[in-house]
Amino acid sequence: MRTVWADPMMFDEMNDLRRTHFSKTVTPSLHGSEVVVAGHINRVRDIGRVKFIELRDSDGYLQITASADKISKQVMDEVKKLGNEFVIMVKGTVYANPKAPHGVEVVPSILKILNSAEYPLPLDPTGVVPADIDTRLNARVLDVRRPKPHAIFKIQHVALQSIRHFLSSRGFIEIDTPKLIISATEGGTQLFSVQYFDKICYLRQSAQLYKEQLSSSFDRVFEIGPVFRAEEHNTTRHLNELTQIDIESAFMDYEDVMKILEELITECLDEIAGSCSEELAALEKHIKMPSTPFRRVTYTELIEELKSNEIAIEWGQDFELHHLKALSQKFPEFFFIKDWPTKLKPFYIRPKSSEPTVSESFDLQYGWLEVASGGTRVHNKELLISRLREQGLNPEQFRDHLQAFEVGMPPHSGWAVGLARLMMATTGTDNIRECVFYPRDRARLTP
Repeated sequence: MRTVWADPMMFDEMNDLRRTHFSKTVTPSLHGSEVVVAGHINRVRDIGRVKFIELRDSDGYLQITASADKISKQVMDEVKKLGNEFVIMVKGTVYANPKAPHGVEVVPSILKILNSAEYPLPLDPTGVVPADIDTRLNARVLDVRRPKPHAIFKIQHVALQSIRHFLSSRGFIEIDTPKLIISATEGGTQLFSVQYFDKICYLRQSAQLYKEQLSSSFDRVFEIGPVFRAEEHNTTRHLNELTQIDIESAFMDYEDVMKILEELITECLDEIAGSCSEELAALEKHIKMPSTPFRRVTYTELIEELKSNEIAIEWGQDFELHHLKALSQKFPEFFFIKDWPTKLKPFYIRPKSSEPTVSESFDLQYGWLEVASGGTRVHNKELLISRLREQGLNPEQFRDHLQAFEVGMPPHSGWAVGLARLMMATTGTDNIRECVFYPRDRARLTP
């Protein structure tokens, strides 16, 4: 049975009252000052004539102390109505109190109930009572109020700010390219089709072709945006809709962009370590800064490493999860796997001129978890047509893209980072769904 406040007239309006402070900015130095704060009620503790209200906003928590001998009867009557997840706005006086959380409390002179919650709640937003991942995702808007999910997405915000600043400071400009495309970007059949008026088009697998084209005009470009993969995976590291960080740079090869990637990762981690101490503490996570350059190991060397440990694999096979987990015993942190077999990489990856069966390509791993992939691109039209045909693709379907190679395409290289995978590595999360607000996989299209 759900308890509901049915009468909307029971709720107050903000009227002219506006928030002046967030919880983190209410400090003992404001002793005696008047503030207006707002948020959700995390919990209420009732100790006789005193009620302690734990107010939660996007910055943290603040104690509202309602004592019958210090506040009006009208305010106390409102306090008695309160429940967890009610939305309130409080005007009151700040008092330094070493016994209060963070050494400060607010004694209310006005308390407005702006909205209530229906009970029972689908999960415990304090995080004390555990809930399985499906229960949490079904009530995601409440789940992300819990300390750990909230911390993950605050860290992600800082990471994205850091990434944009890093790339902009190195001459990259941000681009925005189409999400609806007429042909496969990566090849294969793993595409979601969309009815587009009288045609069929597809949700893009990546920004690859567009960023290549634009790098010929702007030299260095990046995009942060959604990509879609119609892969029938059901693992803790795959999704069907994800956010990808893409770069492309003219006049660079794969070694150059590997250097950019490792510098970006270390600067991003440094920013998180410096700005997100409270969030990292909530996750019980310590950022260990990796040393640069990241270790570079060739695909062939790793094949030999696996064979030396009596793990069956042949040159030309892709690494499966059990291979990567075995390798992570020796390489537990960030490292590059470079020089992959050409046949394992997309058509736009350049084969080595000295050894065409090997490509100028790389994956960035965090232990067993692939975080990024990239390489030197083919910039010769005839070679690109040959690579398309090798992979069973029709060059005619890529006619628009091939036109860019007829007007002077410079050598270029790039990479793509999966944002959620990077957050998994950064926050120590085991399930990629924890690192996406509203994940989309084979079974989930809601909420």
